[in-house]
Amino acid sequence: MAGTSHIEWTEATWNPIAGCTILSPGCTNCYAQRIASRLQAMGHAKYRGTTRKSGRRHLWTGRVNIDREALDAPLRWRKPLLIFVNSMSDLFQDGVDIDIISTIWDVMKEADWHTYQILTKRPERMLDVISKFNQKLPNVWLGTSVENSAFVGRIDILRLVPAHIRFVSFEPLLGPIAPVDLRGIHWAIVGGESGPAARAVDCEWVEAIQAACHDQSVAFFFKQWGGTRKGKAGRLLNGRIWDEYPAVARHAA
Repeated sequence: MAGTSHIEWTEATWNPIAGCTILSPGCTNCYAQRIASRLQAMGHAKYRGTTRKSGRRHLWTGRVNIDREALDAPLRWRKPLLIFVNSMSDLFQDGVDIDIISTIWDVMKEADWHTYQILTKRPERMLDVISKFNQKLPNVWLGTSVENSAFVGRIDILRLVPAHIRFVSFEPLLGPIAPVDLRGIHWAIVGGESGPAARAVDCEWVEAIQAACHDQSVAFFFKQWGGTRKGKAGRLLNGRIWDEYPAVARHAA
């Protein structure tokens, strides 16, 4: 069975890779880092050595483990799914060999009844690797994370990535990002940080991105307000839920 997901904007997760490295402020309270530390403590071999304790926290060590049994999992999932690839890691971190990325790419090409969402904080390596493949897959959406205005440049790099659907995750949103140029972008996800020590999000930051999406014809998805009790904070923005997706996913320019 597929790894069904509680992430609002996807249906399933596929994690052939475990482990990551801290790169920017959005990584500070990484949910995957917390989960990986618990799984490592429970003896799961997949997460062995991926985190270390630092004071009262667990942090990524930079070790990357490949789960070879999971590499072809989507081929066994017969029902078409929207799949978040590497929800617990970053496929384009330096520690992931290009041969592994190529294997994952080939699986997504073969299991083409699914739609895949790949999100990275390293769009420059995404651009380098995907350009080498010299092939756009219409069922693969490629995205980058932007947590504050210091990292808006990631969007400029993403615009160069050959993809039918490009998306930006403004989560955790840690500061104002406006005005923002969304040319060549088809979808934007916005969300506040959740979990212990969650940093607050300002409604004005969210509304500014929503307005930019409206003005530039970009689908807008509001994931959550977040906080230490994200369920209580909910997902309503100005009285409604915003669950927009790219309108023509397989044929976007």
